[in-house]
Amino acid sequence: MHTRPTDTRPGPAPARLDLPPLQLGNLTIDVPVVLAPMAGVTNKAFRRLCREYGGGLYVTEMVTARALVERRPESMRIIDHDPDETPRSIQIYGVDAVHVGRAVRMVVEEDRADHIDLNFGCPVPKVTKRGGGSALPWKTDLFTAIVRTAVEEASRGDVPVTIKMRKGIDDDHLTHLEAGRIARDHGVAAVSLHGRTLEQHYSGTADWDAIAQLREALPDVPVLGNGDIWSAEDAVRMVEQTGVDGVVIGRGCQGRPWLFGDLQAAFEGRPDRFRPGVADVARTIHRHAELLVETFGDEAKGLREIRKHVAWYFKGYPVGGALRARMAQVPDLATLRELLAELDLDQGYPGDAVEGPRGRAGTPKRAQLPHGWLDSRELGDAERLGLVAAELDVSGG
Repeated sequence: MHTRPTDTRPGPAPARLDLPPLQLGNLTIDVPVVLAPMAGVTNKAFRRLCREYGGGLYVTEMVTARALVERRPESMRIIDHDPDETPRSIQIYGVDAVHVGRAVRMVVEEDRADHIDLNFGCPVPKVTKRGGGSALPWKTDLFTAIVRTAVEEASRGDVPVTIKMRKGIDDDHLTHLEAGRIARDHGVAAVSLHGRTLEQHYSGTADWDAIAQLREALPDVPVLGNGDIWSAEDAVRMVEQTGVDGVVIGRGCQGRPWLFGDLQAAFEGRPDRFRPGVADVARTIHRHAELLVETFGDEAKGLREIRKHVAWYFKGYPVGGALRARMAQVPDLATLRELLAELDLDQGYPGDAVEGPRGRAGTPKRAQLPHGWLDSRELGDAERLGLVAAELDVSGG
């Protein structure tokens, strides 16, 4: 049985946002909040935890089109959903319209998802140096072909397609407005923008002005904002400042699945927020680990997966470094229970120390791109050949 954090003392009451449900084609998302796809994080176990706190659209980890078409076991695991998970949402990454089209057709014909998102935002060098992720919208012909093909194939099953992208490669090579218009013109159901460039990775501050600019440029399709939403109050500010139709939550929910409860409360005009003490956090970590074991069908694998979450869960909590280190090497559920029992479970919510940015921000990095990628907005023959090797991995993240 999942125990929700019990301390829900109200904070400052936000102004009520009369934001309507998010409409994606035939899907109605009552709470206009989207869990961003995060490799190694947004698996079935974590999505369940988040869904138990609040409504929204919960997207799988990114999966490559080619691996999906080839039915590699890991790719099939990534797109698996709990029987009660609805709507079922997956994110596909691809650099070739043919592979993307085949992947979308497979998903639709086999009724494996109710919504498909296309990844044009990944900044990871192994993806961008081959022309994928946030590098791809620079090539407008390739971007257009992938979006058009995906929408056409998905329309056979009335499955809405959305895209997630960044501002561009760097401040001198911005693509978000043109890419947004192309996607809109080819029938996407919504456009999500992370207010950073590829070069920024996760450093600096997200450019909410760019999100507002895109919202103004695309009045006839839902626009969602992503970047630097660490609390429900941040989400309220983004909506008020940019006019977006909903928000996308990435690093802000790492170690905080209850953030989706806060978000739903904020969008409903309620001031209550989850402020978990150490006992609540411990119970959630243990449940998360149990769900990971169930998801992977392997206790050792499930416990390897929980290790990276420990630092996120205990950010700002007075938990000693030695105990954290032992938890980061935990081999099984029994050991995890023993270590959690060593915590001072009477400690309450520590306040501002647990709020704010989390996850790795890093520093700006020179964009890793194929040779000559920025020389033209259209794909050359040599570049087209270079894309053949770009989809070898199951996940691009």
